[in-house]
Amino acid sequence: MPTLMIQGTTSDAGKSTVVAGLCRVLARHGVSVAPFKPQNMALNSAVTVDGGEIGRSTALQALAAGVEPHSDMNPVLLKPESDRGAQVILRGQVHGHMDALDYHAYKRIARESVLAAWQALSARFDVIVAEGAGSPAEINLRANDIANMGFAEMVDCPVVLVGDIDSGGVFAQLVGTLELLSESERSRTHGFIVNRFRGDIALLEPGLDWLSEYTGKPVFGTLPYLQGLLLDAEDSIGRSGRVGPGATLKVVIPALPRISNHNDFDPLRLHPRVDLTFVGPGRAIPPADLIILPGSKSTRADLAWLRAQGWEEAIQRHLRYGGRVLGICGGFQMLGREVHDPDGLEGPAGSSDGLGLLEFETRMVAGKQLRNVNGRLLAEGVAISGYEIHNGVSEGPDLERPLCELEGRPDGAASADGQIMGTYLHGLFDRPEACAALLARCGLGAQGAAVDYQLHRQQELDRLADCLEAHLDMAAIEHLLEL
Repeated sequence: MPTLMIQGTTSDAGKSTVVAGLCRVLARHGVSVAPFKPQNMALNSAVTVDGGEIGRSTALQALAAGVEPHSDMNPVLLKPESDRGAQVILRGQVHGHMDALDYHAYKRIARESVLAAWQALSARFDVIVAEGAGSPAEINLRANDIANMGFAEMVDCPVVLVGDIDSGGVFAQLVGTLELLSESERSRTHGFIVNRFRGDIALLEPGLDWLSEYTGKPVFGTLPYLQGLLLDAEDSIGRSGRVGPGATLKVVIPALPRISNHNDFDPLRLHPRVDLTFVGPGRAIPPADLIILPGSKSTRADLAWLRAQGWEEAIQRHLRYGGRVLGICGGFQMLGREVHDPDGLEGPAGSSDGLGLLEFETRMVAGKQLRNVNGRLLAEGVAISGYEIHNGVSEGPDLERPLCELEGRPDGAASADGQIMGTYLHGLFDRPEACAALLARCGLGAQGAAVDYQLHRQQELDRLADCLEAHLDMAAIEHLLEL
């Protein structure tokens, strides 16, 4: 099966972006292409057409390819719950919880899921563009590797190595990575892509010539730094909003240690009237019109972190001055009276007091709820769509004032005075009408149209594909794919 693997010298070298761009270019050329990431570690995830869960960046690559995201595209997803443990998802479904050492030993079994998923995609698509994870030169993780060269060796596919020149030392990145590979791995590495270049390419060309001569491998292209490119992040927040001179609504979000699906807020980053800030540990909590509590993979642990950082007092003060609070998924659960996890699904078993802003309790139960949904905001009657990924089941009197309706059933809650709102729905702001309605509730009024985020994604993918077609040797890339 023609498969090309894009690996990187580091995390955030640009692997996900290059794969997304290649999927869009190939789809434009009439090629039936699927993205594939054997193993991913991320808290941003998406619900697939077959009712599974995969990394958000892989779902974006499927969008670039013009196909529905499927659990086979990311057969192993690790969702960190602590510094040493993670939830393990195999082919879209929860397999269990493992610490790092246990999983390292388990990879021999996980590779069977990886190979089966790759074979299933091979039967449905002409080519596969695969993405590595981290770096192939992580010596301590080489045994039983399924994320990088271990997969490439298993299916005997060519590899292209991406380096990030914007972070500095790109020649050391590329040469050093190559030197740490085995002889067979170096042989299957066919060349390089230099990513995020700024400046005059003439100044870089002597270095590129040296790199090709020294390694005996070509540079397939140098991709320019695409200013303002905003696509679904794999995991890292790492980007601020585009604050313009007309921004009048201040939105503040705590950067929880286990924040999940923070791509929910990309439409707010793009809104011309919104000033969006993620507040990390040890930072002062600024005044705001709207505080959003985001999703969390470890609700009780992140709730304890909120308290330790002073957010509980800040939220109470914020509400006294008339501010609004919105909770999404785990953030919604935090708004209630208590959060119970009797079976330790998200950490040590036990219960925690919630913020007590709404009258309901949440219990974590086995059997994650995964679904793509459509519905409406009840107060405005505006259409909404998105997805649910959660274990919790919430019950209590304030749920009788739901925020929205999803597939004909009530969801979320709103306080009687409208200051406090919550929902299990991810993607709440993706539709421009829903985004505008929610921000109007928070005081923005009719100032400035919301961004059509679905259209924005498509436009950014086209922009990315245009860049690759202009700056990559696509003939060489297609040759590697046997096209």
